[in-house]
Amino acid sequence: MNVLFFGDLVGKPARSILKQILPGMKKKYNIDLTIANGDNLAHGKGVTKNVLEEIKGYGIELVTCGDHTWDTSQAIEILQSSDYDFICPANYPVLDYTKGYKIIEVCSKRVLVINLIGRVFLKDHPDCPFRAVDKILADNTEQFDIAIVDFHGEATSEKRALGLYLDSRVSCFLGTHTHIQTADEEIFSGGMAYISDVGMVGPKNSILGCKKEFVIEQMQNQTKFQYEISEDDNILIGAVVVEINNETALAKKIMRINEVVKIAL
Repeated sequence: MNVLFFGDLVGKPARSILKQILPGMKKKYNIDLTIANGDNLAHGKGVTKNVLEEIKGYGIELVTCGDHTWDTSQAIEILQSSDYDFICPANYPVLDYTKGYKIIEVCSKRVLVINLIGRVFLKDHPDCPFRAVDKILADNTEQFDIAIVDFHGEATSEKRALGLYLDSRVSCFLGTHTHIQTADEEIFSGGMAYISDVGMVGPKNSILGCKKEFVIEQMQNQTKFQYEISEDDNILIGAVVVEINNETALAKKIMRINEVVKIAL
């Protein structure tokens, strides 16, 4: 099984480039399952029904989220509906934790996709991700063949710790949130594919997808941050392709994708 996973999708630029490149990428890498982190999908803050439907039409089969889950008024309605293939961090204390994972059938295998959020350096106060993932795996014993984790976190140390904790228990551990791709992809000794952060899909000439001038101004002068997505049409593609053995559920290979593609006019 080949899994394509995109890092944080930043607004309209990410949606536009997915429409342009995704069919070709799926064919090139013989992809069976495509997942993306949508924490910044709706103009940089959370998701809406319209944007989820839009990228589903381009070929994204499941969307995960993060600390911007609650930034749109539609979040709860989306999570309560069965019409959207969307999950958000299971360790949010206000959330029914079953909204943080989903089991889907791919290549005649049951794939459990889990979304978690970190506690280090983040303003939210989530429950313990270690205990949350333990509960999900225990409650779904015998219900899945392959497991994939999207861990939305700030600190590489926390990501590494949870990754090593889950080695041999899940097939992939993919970090998101920082928008900066790390070069530490590997297959752990227990057969789990790991990367601290997949990166983002967003404007190259930016800071985390935002107009760089606004971010620099805020940092220099401690002014109120003005969030506005960069208008650069050169889009950085941060993603990974993971090859998983269908019979053993062990990862065979993880490959980073880090390239810039210009939005076609």
